[in-house]
Amino acid sequence: MSARKLFATCARGLEAVLARELSELGAAEVQPGRGGVGFSADQPLFYRANLWLRTAVRVLVQLLETPVDTYDDLYAAVQSLDWARWLTPQHTLAVDCNVRDSHLTHSHYAALRTKDAICDQFLARQGHRPSVDTENPLVKINVHVYRNRLTLSLDGSGESLHKRGYRPIQTRAPLNEALAAGLALLSGWPGDVPFADPMCGSGTLPIEAAWIALRRPPGLTRKRFGFMGWPDFDYALWTELRDEARRQIRKALPAPIVGSDLRADAVALADRNARAAGVRHLLTIQKGDVGEFLPPGEQAGTIIINPPYGERIGESKDLDILYRRLGEIVRERCRGWSVWMLSGNPTLEDRLGLDAVQRIPLFNGRIPCMFLEYRP
Repeated sequence: MSARKLFATCARGLEAVLARELSELGAAEVQPGRGGVGFSADQPLFYRANLWLRTAVRVLVQLLETPVDTYDDLYAAVQSLDWARWLTPQHTLAVDCNVRDSHLTHSHYAALRTKDAICDQFLARQGHRPSVDTENPLVKINVHVYRNRLTLSLDGSGESLHKRGYRPIQTRAPLNEALAAGLALLSGWPGDVPFADPMCGSGTLPIEAAWIALRRPPGLTRKRFGFMGWPDFDYALWTELRDEARRQIRKALPAPIVGSDLRADAVALADRNARAAGVRHLLTIQKGDVGEFLPPGEQAGTIIINPPYGERIGESKDLDILYRRLGEIVRERCRGWSVWMLSGNPTLEDRLGLDAVQRIPLFNGRIPCMFLEYRP
């Protein structure tokens, strides 16, 4: 693959972090957008992006950008490409589609017309067509129509890149892996000073912090990426890049990483996830009330807290007490530390009694949040 135009998607608010990740990988023409970052890359860098990007959700190879006003326009645009470059009748395919603020209003119908355009081309030229597999397609096509402009892409990642493989059990309202890595990177934590999460839940933040500190790529043990089903998949190149990444992983953490939680079931789950991630022997994961929290190590570092936001009825009084206590702990025990909190509730945030020195808007799933830094 010669240098191509690509787009890496991410959670809203993480675009600048993702752009920095891409620049550090050596990507060219890095351009942050809404919900992702555009860039250009050759095949090795495209593979590295899937292997190394911590905050990306998926990496798309853009094939076509053009205005479309009707479904017939969409069909004609898709048929204008020679699809034999990217798949054969023996391939399976799936189409993922999103339409917004356009004359085209139905994502499902737009996906169907895209699939028909591709399959009709194969039938006309070769007498056979690819079949559809919505679960595990060899080739996944991404259709994005925004304000009557079509962007047609190949999905190079397949399953979302946030699924690292160490967290098979999804807890209620979890912090996903890409967002957790994004919080650690957004905080400016350098990886060689202590890191703590006193409300760690299933352990995602400490695990992602450990992988950052160890220089371990998040896609290292992933079994399949979307590009592996493409005709031009270069297995030898992929193996070389993956082996190169393995060789530079650190064996030990430069500084302590600690996670704790009041709930025994959460601690057990964090322990299990850390083992699956290959870092349990390096982390300190313990049961403990946030009121007992003490920053680890001699050196000041970074603390990130993701407390409950109070979505359920009846939680407000208990959470009011919790946030006031958090404020006291930060003031009394965390002097010199960089303390960050992901807040999805401005009212509760005020209960801390602290003035934030930074406020970064983010989304945790569909919940609008603020990532706040305190310097007690």
